[in-house]
Amino acid sequence: MSSVGSPPAFRRPASSVRRATVGALVASLAGGLLAVLPAATAQAAPTLLSQGKTATASSTEGTTYAASAAVDGNLTGTRWASQWTDAQWVQVDLGQSATLSRALLSWEAAYGKSYEIQASDNGTDWRTVTTVTGGDGGTDDVTLSGTGRYVRMNGLTRGTGYGYSLWEFQVYGSTDGGGPTLPGGGDLGPNVHVLDPSTPNIQAKLDQVFQAQESAQFGAGRHAFLLKPGTYNGLNAQIGFYTQIAGLGLRPGDTTINGNVTVDAGWFNGNATQNFWRGAEGLTLNPVNGTNRWAVSQASSFRRMHVKGGLNLAPNGYGWASGGYIANSKVDGQIGNYSQQQWYTRESSIGGWSNSVWNQTFSGVEGAPATSFPEPRYTTLDTTPISREKPYLYLDGNEYKVFAPAKRVNARGTSWANGTPQGESVPLSQFYVVKPGATAATINQALAQGLNLLFTPGIYHVDQTINVNRANTIVLGLGLATIIPDNGVTAMKVADVDGVRLAGFLIDAGPVNSSTLLELGPQNSGADHAANPTTVQDVYIRIGGAGAGKATTSMVVNSDDAIIDHTWVWRADHGEGWGWETNRADYGVRVNGDDVLATGLFVEHFNKYDVEWYGERGRTIFYQNEKAYDAPNQAAIQNGSTKGYAAYRVNDSVDTHEAWGLGSYCNYNVDPTIVQDHGFKAPVKPNVKFHSLLVVSLGGMGHYNHVINDTGASTIPAGTSTVPSTVVSFP
Repeated sequence: MSSVGSPPAFRRPASSVRRATVGALVASLAGGLLAVLPAATAQAAPTLLSQGKTATASSTEGTTYAASAAVDGNLTGTRWASQWTDAQWVQVDLGQSATLSRALLSWEAAYGKSYEIQASDNGTDWRTVTTVTGGDGGTDDVTLSGTGRYVRMNGLTRGTGYGYSLWEFQVYGSTDGGGPTLPGGGDLGPNVHVLDPSTPNIQAKLDQVFQAQESAQFGAGRHAFLLKPGTYNGLNAQIGFYTQIAGLGLRPGDTTINGNVTVDAGWFNGNATQNFWRGAEGLTLNPVNGTNRWAVSQASSFRRMHVKGGLNLAPNGYGWASGGYIANSKVDGQIGNYSQQQWYTRESSIGGWSNSVWNQTFSGVEGAPATSFPEPRYTTLDTTPISREKPYLYLDGNEYKVFAPAKRVNARGTSWANGTPQGESVPLSQFYVVKPGATAATINQALAQGLNLLFTPGIYHVDQTINVNRANTIVLGLGLATIIPDNGVTAMKVADVDGVRLAGFLIDAGPVNSSTLLELGPQNSGADHAANPTTVQDVYIRIGGAGAGKATTSMVVNSDDAIIDHTWVWRADHGEGWGWETNRADYGVRVNGDDVLATGLFVEHFNKYDVEWYGERGRTIFYQNEKAYDAPNQAAIQNGSTKGYAAYRVNDSVDTHEAWGLGSYCNYNVDPTIVQDHGFKAPVKPNVKFHSLLVVSLGGMGHYNHVINDTGASTIPAGTSTVPSTVVSFP
């Protein structure tokens, strides 16, 4: 990605690393800000605390010299380099408070002649631990004494005409003074209902939870039904809000229901457009009467399912339905799309597909209809370029494990068609099982210990950011576990490390504005994760609806190579705590990283841009959007000389981008005279390509002048009829 305003990233020859004699002056510590501990109180031998943790810097010389390179453990292969001025710094978040003992700074040819090592408890208020003068490059071994969570090299004077450049910034100390070690594993809490075929009254329990959750769109209940391997006869599992049903087998065939897993819309008079936040995974169904009904809209996933029959995606009576997602599933019979306005199906096998309303997109699906957009409105890719399935809980004998599926390239069909899927099993003992009442401090302590996270169904308020700093960490939610950031913090940040997997939870904005809600990688991330990307799957973000919430930008993707696989990022248009300023949220998803892939991207109702893409070689397969219903007037959405903010904008600096199957809809019901100039905006360049685009005016409540840039017909001639304006390819 481009680094605006940065000097050219010149590569200079590296000096040989040598041991420098450093004059370390321990600064006077006024006011007792730093706790200096006598040697007798030491709890453990110093360990390396900084490697792989989140690092940030005052500047970078270029995108290949990100702060993360100073803590990645690659001594002479990668480095952080600043711009060519004094007063530059690089800092590392250790994840929790530590007793500091030593810092090792491995300088490249551009070194610091004088600098401070500083510590902080909050990343804002800094105290100087040690001042170094007379540095001459090479390797500086600096003794530290004190505590802090954040440690910074604050450069004062450069040793050369270049900037400051560190191969590695290593901080040593101990963290065992912060309380007892947290245990891994344990029971799954009261909201996880583990069943086996001999469990009495299964249908009654399913019905009891459904009765509580059927219309509880913004309620506090959270539930997961986990079915042990075996055969269950005569069940109709009706799935309401914040309810997950899943088999505990490694393969879908391990757990069979002779019956149905049903979603319908009786609670909303046959309208399925608000059937959100639920999921079904890892089951084989023999549906009664041959067809299973799954009438859902956003944030409702259907994964690793085998339906030995047909699948009906419409509610009883064929009322409205507004989109959903199937992945890694097999449906022997036909999928009846019927009234579904849009749908994305990935890496599955189906017996057929009926009807296309606006936007039905397929990638890597055996039996999918061929591309025929704009009529019928099918967009089909033979394979998915890169994928890695969502991790899931299963039973290995009597032991719970989480299966982490392997990455697939140019994938087609299910990952389990030929037997056991490829991947890695992680024992539950390596997870901190998070239960309602857990604090952010405890969650971060578990992460710092090296544990993964399994959030049980519940609502979790966090007063500090959850920091996922270790490569290959799994954060898995059950039953739509919900994280609410308090006091305007970011709910979760992921370091620029390999292979983090986030899956199965909801982030709900708090009433105090958060600048961001989810961040993948710090600003200026630049590490290559192509071999082992970070994945975000069935992770949903909500601003308002359950109560007033605010966030400037919901999701920021800074890391390269990330995969965003099925997300709904939603600024609420109904419920509680919504209105043009009440749940203000200007931006939905911003992608700064290169080579990011989105499969199943749903982003709606933001005050300005819903999606902005700055990284190179980005790809999106299926995008669904609605513009903000509640814009009060044309002036409120005026974007300079442009009418309205695009639903999906690729920045003018981008040279390569490609997307398939994108739709944007407007329903300006406060002021139906509002006009958008276009739904999509992108630079006109040979390698910026769009396929199968459409815009729709819902009932004539506002209109689009064009589909993308100045291309595509206006929706105004359609009047109040919901007839899409389409563009087959752009440019």
